[in-house]
Amino acid sequence: MKLSSLVGNRLFYKRLFKVMTPVLIQNVITNFVSLLDNLMVGQVGTEAMSGVAIVNQLLFVFNLCIFGGLAGAGIFTAQYFGRGDQEGVRNTFRFKLFIGLAASVVFLLVFLFFGGSLISLFLHEGEEALDLARTLDEGKKYLFVMLFQIPPFALSQIYASTLRETGETMVPMKAGVAAVFVNLILNYILIFGKLGMPVFGVTGAAIATVIARFAECAIVVLWTHRHPSKNPFIVGAYRSLHVPGKLVRQIALLGTPLLVNEALWSAGMTMMNQCYSLRGLEVVSAQNISSTIMNLFLCASFAMGSAVSIMIGQLLGAGELDRAVEEDHQLIAFSVVLCVVIGGVMALVSPLIPELYNTTPMVKTLAVRFLLIDALMLPFYAFTNTCYFTLRSGGKTVITFIFDSAFVWVCNIPVAFCLSRFTTMSIVPMFFLVQSLELIKCLIGFIMVRSRRWVNNLVTGPEANE
Repeated sequence: MKLSSLVGNRLFYKRLFKVMTPVLIQNVITNFVSLLDNLMVGQVGTEAMSGVAIVNQLLFVFNLCIFGGLAGAGIFTAQYFGRGDQEGVRNTFRFKLFIGLAASVVFLLVFLFFGGSLISLFLHEGEEALDLARTLDEGKKYLFVMLFQIPPFALSQIYASTLRETGETMVPMKAGVAAVFVNLILNYILIFGKLGMPVFGVTGAAIATVIARFAECAIVVLWTHRHPSKNPFIVGAYRSLHVPGKLVRQIALLGTPLLVNEALWSAGMTMMNQCYSLRGLEVVSAQNISSTIMNLFLCASFAMGSAVSIMIGQLLGAGELDRAVEEDHQLIAFSVVLCVVIGGVMALVSPLIPELYNTTPMVKTLAVRFLLIDALMLPFYAFTNTCYFTLRSGGKTVITFIFDSAFVWVCNIPVAFCLSRFTTMSIVPMFFLVQSLELIKCLIGFIMVRSRRWVNNLVTGPEANE
């Protein structure tokens, strides 16, 4: 492969920026406001910040299950849209409604009955005398209120994902931006008791998030229904909730591995953090700071993943297979180069941001070291992320399951589990060793993408929608 083939033409980059820029802007604003939220919660104290961080780690599993559950149908949505089949898009939208309802009910029940026990798994004594009982209490208060944001979050993702897959990326971006600013303003008012409101602390942060989720949902849903000419799939979408049996089987066949993958991957990330937490509550706090900052710098990688999914999915659905391969290589190369630059910036600013938190010197030092390790690994994360979305766009969901969550459970978690429980290794070298396993995943991703087994048109004939 020539290096020149990894650089696209002007039209390619124009289409790429059109797709990724709204997603990137939304992610940057969302994660920047999350950083500000995190800073505000951090002013309440290290225990409050840790309790909120643990609950958000648990809710992260729900969020990823929603994304994974919708992703299987989303593969067909993008390809049906590329083919010009609005009835196919409509049927995938209906399927998403069932997935969102089922996931919401399951997680509401789990958090209601087992929330306190799940939070307790992360509470361990460390080198500093932090109050574990207070951390548990703050976490339980935060979780109870956050349960109310589960239904609107699921519904907004159903609509927003369908809009993105059919080429409308601006409205989800605007809704997301509006939501994060609502969240930010209400956080300031409710956490600290401004404008005559009482001081709610972490409960105020949860209330602000719930209101913001409802606002985001309302914007996306109302816009979709008020612009049927731009969103023909929504016309008659609720006249019947019937989804053709063949399509259900196809989505289930491709989508189940995606759902299981996201569930196991997010649970795996939670499990690794639980392993790290055995080194003390200060590690939980430092991980919360570093992961919040890291998510801000990962926005470009996430946006590139969406671009790969949409652009390559539409090319495959249109039958332009060779062009899909060519542009996929260019997307992967661009993502890696972009994240080399971003990783350098991240390394430069990583010693500065933790100083903004009202926490202990040990927590700040650990956070900086975690960030420097993540900055080094950022280009490798970008490569494996685009490989994942490449395989998924062609319907190779079983392979993506092996590539993503199976790798975490077979490689990352056993290493983290053994190092945390059977050695006295300190947290920083432990974290570095676990993260460096990403290099093995890069090699696997390279082999899988180069094999071209992912180059598939899933909606070739009219029978695909019967």
